[in-house]
Amino acid sequence: MKKSSIIIIVLIAIAIGAIISTSADASSYENFSVATENPGKEFHVVGSLNRKKEKYFDPKKDANYFSFYLIDEKGQEQKVVYHAPEPPDFERSEKIVIIGKMENDHFEASKILLKCPSKYTDNQVK
Repeated sequence: MKKSSIIIIVLIAIAIGAIISTSADASSYENFSVATENPGKEFHVVGSLNRKKEKYFDPKKDANYFSFYLIDEKGQEQKVVYHAPEPPDFERSEKIVIIGKMENDHFEASKILLKCPSKYTDNQVK
């Protein structure tokens, strides 16, 4: 076999190994039931803010503590704790994606992604 063929085969094997190792660490989109069954594993949970329950953020006491209640796409509600300030336009968001893991009685979010209301409806500017 030629040296170039061996080098190409080795590079392909390394690339396949890298792809497999990165996909094993990837978190997945789930609901609170699955996250509760797998504590310590990171998940993305999509849901909407429960506006009937109080959210808590008091920057005078602790500027890095924000909690709220999220209803996932299956309808299950869970308390979410985020150790950072409340994101801007949090109240206006249509959907919320939280990334984190279950801790005892709440979901510990490491990131919050917001989907804000669309600026366009039926191709017309509001």
